[in-house]
Amino acid sequence: MANGTALDGFWLPRPDGLALELGERSFGPGRVPLRIPVLTPHALREVLSHLRANRAEHLAERPVADILDVVESATRRLVEPGDALYEELVETLPDLTGYSRRMIEIGLERMGSSWTKAVLLGALEAEFGAVDVLDDFQPRAAGGAQRAFGPALAVHVFSGNIPGVSVTSLIRALCVKSASLGKTAVGEPLFAACFARALAEEDAGLAGCLGVTYWPGGSDDLEAVAFSEAEAVIAYGSDEAVGRIASRVPSRARFIAYPNRVGAAIVAREALGPASAAALAHKAALDVVTFDQQGCVSPHTIYVERGGEIEPQQFARQLGAALEELSVDIPRGVLAPGESSLIHQLRAQAEMRGAMVLCSEPGTAWTVIVEDREDFQPSPLNRVIQLCPVDDLSRAVSALAQVGGRLQTVAVAAGTDRMKGLTSRLGAAGATRIVSVGEAAWPSAHWHHDGRFQYLDLVRFVDLEF
Repeated sequence: MANGTALDGFWLPRPDGLALELGERSFGPGRVPLRIPVLTPHALREVLSHLRANRAEHLAERPVADILDVVESATRRLVEPGDALYEELVETLPDLTGYSRRMIEIGLERMGSSWTKAVLLGALEAEFGAVDVLDDFQPRAAGGAQRAFGPALAVHVFSGNIPGVSVTSLIRALCVKSASLGKTAVGEPLFAACFARALAEEDAGLAGCLGVTYWPGGSDDLEAVAFSEAEAVIAYGSDEAVGRIASRVPSRARFIAYPNRVGAAIVAREALGPASAAALAHKAALDVVTFDQQGCVSPHTIYVERGGEIEPQQFARQLGAALEELSVDIPRGVLAPGESSLIHQLRAQAEMRGAMVLCSEPGTAWTVIVEDREDFQPSPLNRVIQLCPVDDLSRAVSALAQVGGRLQTVAVAAGTDRMKGLTSRLGAAGATRIVSVGEAAWPSAHWHHDGRFQYLDLVRFVDLEF
C-alpha cells in the first residue's frame, strides 16, 4: 500500500459481459483500504459457473506434476524478499492483521517452505501412495483399478487469525484438481488474493480456476448461492461460525470443518538440566510468541514436572526472560480494544489466588502465571501462558483429557525412555499432533490436520471392478 491507495482485495475470473461493481472498505487496525466487489447472488452464480468451466478446460485433466510446478513458481513470489508481491505482503499485512512485520516475515519464510513442489508431492504421496491415481485409473492390489476425483468446485470460508492458511487450503484443492472460491475473513482479506494474482502471472488458465473475495458476515443470500453450487465446503473459524455454516450446507456436499482447537506443552523432569533448561525455555517461548498464540496449534498451558534439577518456578523465570527477549525481536501485535484490560484483570485475579505472576513491566507484552491446577484453563492468548507444576506427568495427561475433542497439538520435552508411553497416553486423551517443544507453531506439510487427511478427505474414489 502506497500513500493510502486502495489495493485489490479480490480475484474473480468472470465471463465476458459480467460487470462487477467495486466498493472500497477499510480493514484491520491500520484501516487499510481495499477494493472489494459488491456481489449480487446472480453475479456470484455466474462467477461460480465460470470457475467450473475453467476447471474443465484448464485443470481437470492436467497432470498433478504440472500443477505443482506452477504452484511452486507462484508461491515463491510470495515468500522471496525483493519480489513485488512479497514486499506488498510485508508492508500491508501488519496493518491488516496487527501482527508485527517481523512476525509476518517469519511466517512467510516458514509457510513458503511447505509450498514447494517436492514437499507438496511428498504430502500427496503420503496419503495416496502415488499421485498417478489423481491423473488416471491405476491398478489396485485387490484387482480392478481406481481413480481419485476432487470436487468440481470447492468453497472455502476462511478465518483471519493466521495469515497464509487460506493459501494452503487453496493449494490443497488445486492439487486434487478442484476449482475454488475462497471467501476471505475481515481479519485478513488479502493474502489469498495475492496468491491468485501470483498464479495468474505464471499460468492464467490455472488462475482462472480460483476465485477469491470478501463479503460481510451474515450475507445469507450469497452464502446460499455459494453452498448450493459447491461439491465441497471447507470452513475455518470459531465453533459457532463453523456450526452455523454446517447448518446451511446441503447434505449432498462434502463438509470439512476446522473449528477452534487448543494446544499445550509438557516438560518432563529429565528435560530440566542446568545446561538445557534455558534453551528449552527459549523454545517454549517461541511457541507462545508465534502469531501471539492465535493458532489452534499454540500452547495455552505448559505442564512442568517437579523433581528435575531445575524446578518449575525457576523454569518459569527462564521462560519469562525468553519472552522478554523475544518481545524485542518479534514484537507482539496490536491488541483489540479491551484485551489489555483483560490481561491486567487476569494478572490481578491470579495474584489474589496466590499464584506466582511474572510479566512484562510496564504493559502486557507477555505474562507467565505459575499455579497448581487440576483443570485445563484456556488462555486469553496474546502471549499469556499458564505454567502448571505437576508431581507426575500423568496429572498433565488427565488434565488434557478433560479438553476432549478440542485438544490438538501437544509439544513435549521428555526422555526417550518415557516418550513412547507418554505419546500413547496423549493420543488416547485426544491429541492429534505431538511435537517437540519449539515446533508447535509449524505443522509438517504431512500432518493430519485435526487428525484427518488433508487430501483424501477432499476426493471421491471411482472403482473399476473388471
